[in-house]
Amino acid sequence: MSSESSPNSFEQFYYCYSPCYIDKPHLEEGDKIIMPLSALDKLAMLDINYPMSFEVSRYSSQRVSHCGVLEFVAEEGIIYMPQWMMQNMGIQDADLVCIKIANLPKCTFIKLQPHTKDFLELTNTKAVLEKTLRSFTCLTLGDTIKLLHNNKEHFFDIIECNPASAVCINETDCEVDFVTPLDYKEPENPQPVFTSSKAPIRGPKGRQWS
Repeated sequence: MSSESSPNSFEQFYYCYSPCYIDKPHLEEGDKIIMPLSALDKLAMLDINYPMSFEVSRYSSQRVSHCGVLEFVAEEGIIYMPQWMMQNMGIQDADLVCIKIANLPKCTFIKLQPHTKDFLELTNTKAVLEKTLRSFTCLTLGDTIKLLHNNKEHFFDIIECNPASAVCINETDCEVDFVTPLDYKEPENPQPVFTSSKAPIRGPKGRQWS
């Protein structure tokens, strides 16, 4: 299913499915989708920037995110999307989604909020983040992304990104900041402990008070 807005743009509608329908589990390790070969044929005729970035939205919904593309091997009229992205956008298998080409600026700054403090307790957080984000093409303000490290899932909310609400993070040196994890709890103030004793208390000169 398609809808061409102009000869110099790309806007197509596809039925979306999760990677469980194909043998490509690595699709979960980033923000890239799999599109049909016909999409590549159309994109090849356009003057676009690389790596290719796309705006993705659920049909008849205001929710918008962005993604990259991994391969052009899907069946005609279908795309495959990481399951975490589908859940993030409220997309179910066989839902109709709109894919548009997007020209995103290079990221200069992002602020992330981890869902748990586990990630911040890793030995080299910066190195791990740089490695895991290599599987991503872009980030969108308000999204929740999933990063995989040592077979463990880490979720982050994108609470700030510059210089725009959607940015390309491919081959760019951007500053990263973290805010307090969602599962952080303020330490409780220790309460004084009162104990009772049945032992007698002795006053001055050995006098016993009861």
